[in-house]
Amino acid sequence: MARGRAKTLSGERSSAKEKSRGGKATPTTKTIRGSERNDSRLPESVLTRISDRLGMPVSQVSHIVETIGQAAEEAGDTDRIVEKYEGDKAALIQILLEIQRENRWLPRDVLMSVCKKLGVPIGRAYRIATFYKAFSLTPQGRHQVSVCMGTACHVRGAPRLLDRVIGALNINPGETSPDQKFTLETVNCLGCCALGPVIVVDGDYHGNPTPKEIERIVNSCN
Repeated sequence: MARGRAKTLSGERSSAKEKSRGGKATPTTKTIRGSERNDSRLPESVLTRISDRLGMPVSQVSHIVETIGQAAEEAGDTDRIVEKYEGDKAALIQILLEIQRENRWLPRDVLMSVCKKLGVPIGRAYRIATFYKAFSLTPQGRHQVSVCMGTACHVRGAPRLLDRVIGALNINPGETSPDQKFTLETVNCLGCCALGPVIVVDGDYHGNPTPKEIERIVNSCN
């Protein structure tokens, strides 16, 4: 009897400690975002089973699952951003800017969702997205690579530099690599003519890099 009473008192103390720490003894939850979500992808065995049942390659099934996950993530982010601005129509540009930063582009379904929530025409969102260079209607890579083709850089060998970058990334200007790691673009002037020819990677300027330096820069991008 005494032993049972001791257990009860021990349980009461534990309960009191939990309350003193801030409430109920419930498991804590962690919000997982970004690259951490990759840890929750389907096991290979499950992908193989789905592949067998649907009669399609495992790689294609994996891509579909990943696309669904990305779409769900984008939808959740969109709702959160719109709610942050309390559905204010006047904040459309700010909302689109945040979505651009989150997703690196503005998918059509996301634009339609935003316009529906704000009660604005889809044409208005498209006018904004096509007018400002900060927006993109096509997927952008995690790393932005720009090669200056301005007059000063051009006479100093910008075309040769661009060819080297194209060879290193295996994509042409205006394209994004299949793994969405790099997006390559050319610009008219970066305002640093003395360094020309110039390549900019994620905001870092590199003046007249050699082929080996370009390879090092590319390999340093995770």
